[in-house]
Amino acid sequence: MAAAMDWLPWSLLLLFLTWDTSAFYVPGVAPINFHQNDPVEIKAVKLTSSRTQLPYEYYSLPFCQPSTITYKAENLGEVLRGDRIVNTPFQVLMNSEKKCEVLCGKSNKPMTLSVKESRLVAERISEDYYVHLIADNLPVATRLELYSNRDGDDKKKEKDVQFEHGYRLGFTDVNKIYLHNHLSFILYYHREDLEEDQEHTYRVVRFEVIPQSIRLEDLKADEKSSCTLPEGTNSSPQEIDPTKENQLYFTYSVHWEESDIKWASRWDTYLTMSDVQIHWFSIINSVVVVFFLSGILSMIIIRTLRKDIANYNKEDDIEDTMEESGWKLVHGDVFRPPQYPMILSSLLGSGIQLFCMILIVIFVAMLGMLSPSSRGALMTTACFLFMFMGVFGGFSAGRLYRTLKGHRWKKGAFCTATLYPGVVFGICFILNCFIWGKHSSGAVPFPTMVALLCMWFGISLPLVYLGYYFGFRKQPYDNPVRTNQIPRQIPEQRWYMNRFVGILMAGILPFGAMFIELFFIFSAIWENQFYYLFGFLFLVFIILVVSCSQISIVMVYFQLCAEDYRWWWRNFLVSGGSAFYVLVYAIFYFVNKLDIVEFIPSLLYFGYTALMVLSFWLLTGTIGFYAAYMFVRKIYAAVKID
Repeated sequence: MAAAMDWLPWSLLLLFLTWDTSAFYVPGVAPINFHQNDPVEIKAVKLTSSRTQLPYEYYSLPFCQPSTITYKAENLGEVLRGDRIVNTPFQVLMNSEKKCEVLCGKSNKPMTLSVKESRLVAERISEDYYVHLIADNLPVATRLELYSNRDGDDKKKEKDVQFEHGYRLGFTDVNKIYLHNHLSFILYYHREDLEEDQEHTYRVVRFEVIPQSIRLEDLKADEKSSCTLPEGTNSSPQEIDPTKENQLYFTYSVHWEESDIKWASRWDTYLTMSDVQIHWFSIINSVVVVFFLSGILSMIIIRTLRKDIANYNKEDDIEDTMEESGWKLVHGDVFRPPQYPMILSSLLGSGIQLFCMILIVIFVAMLGMLSPSSRGALMTTACFLFMFMGVFGGFSAGRLYRTLKGHRWKKGAFCTATLYPGVVFGICFILNCFIWGKHSSGAVPFPTMVALLCMWFGISLPLVYLGYYFGFRKQPYDNPVRTNQIPRQIPEQRWYMNRFVGILMAGILPFGAMFIELFFIFSAIWENQFYYLFGFLFLVFIILVVSCSQISIVMVYFQLCAEDYRWWWRNFLVSGGSAFYVLVYAIFYFVNKLDIVEFIPSLLYFGYTALMVLSFWLLTGTIGFYAAYMFVRKIYAAVKID
């Protein structure tokens, strides 16, 4: 507890120093300076929907295509996210306005969508798909103006501007489907201060779009691909009839505005998409409650323990004649190796691997080095770090396996390197088959899958073996008491010592520390939001470690007082009890927050949720296990055993 309290000021200091992570750029990520009329390339990323959870590449729909389609070389994280960044035919020049221009098709020959294409477009619109474009690595956003006050006089004062990622492909109204076929781009630039006689340079600092649906008859196009937009609200929207061919124009306009926002702060618009005040209050509340409860638990257990140890160490004759009771009674069995020591040590090794990976990723992200501007960097870093952390996982698993009187270290190392990663790879492969069947860009391509397998067996497996070899050769953990030859009988346990009741009791406190953060993480994953509050996340992670450790110590203490010495597996399961609440919360989130009705999106949601819950159980179970193991060794070293 004292160590954790020592950490707190430093965590808070780091949190406030690095709060504005969006304004921190990695050295080497240089801004691009544009001159007047320089081309600003508009690229497409993907189409996404929170209803289907299946991303599609931009040209899966019959949009206008350039003469040559060029896909950007992507990193591992981008591929796993389903990004397929590709060029588009939009012609945008720096600080050059365009009133209205036809994207493809001539004035006398509009674009014709076949029945099949019309049906596909209509289906995507009805599934609430969003289109994601980027200009100079900035994602496009749709401005939403919300009025918190209904009164007409106060409208201007109470106007709240928020931004939505991407733009809606279209909309439905009275069972009719309409396509957004005109895009009004609003790009903001920051003029850089230069010395005299130098040409001004500009930097793109914001990229907005106003999507409109304008029917073919209301758009007047000439032979130079220019067009005239209808005035006012007289125009009708462009309907897409899925039962027949549809004719339409794809058009766009470009408007530039000067902005005071500097290049380093240009992501602030995208990262402040919702009210952060709720977040602040909730996190502070969680911190206060968790530390208050942790303090109470610590005081109770330290007082009780001191009393126990003082009683056990009295040298009065009366005490010698009295029968031993409580946790001292099981001293001859408390370090008896459990069943399946190889599997236990393997799971704990994977837990250590996860712990190291998550700690480093959150810390590096908190320093701003994995900001959303580095697309896919977070996932790429996490994958590589998990592989390289295999050496620590192998070392801890090997040493624990030897402590538990294990002898087959080679088999143990193989089990550590393949058990958890094998389950993850198996589930992902099965889900990937379903995504392939839907022709989604979220499907991991075969070469990437081979590359991941090569990383697993070429980097992670050898490192786990290396760590396991040195861990197994190292002196095993020193247990302070000897184990008896014959195991003692365990008395009948009370109902509240049941394993499932223990999981429910132990999971509340750690889950309470992080469930607010969980909402933001779920929103980022399932609703295509940006997650950037890594300062908060680091603090929450520290609280999670402290609360898991303390609740684990309390649970193992009660178990040993009940004279049940089979604590190894039970403590590992019970310490990960908060994973059960994460599963319950995931089901609640699915039912209340998401509008998923189809089978495959539901399968994807629960498949990936199962992986999250398994990983979280391994992480919290490992933290709790090692805390309990240190506690048990400490208390049995403090009492005199004849």
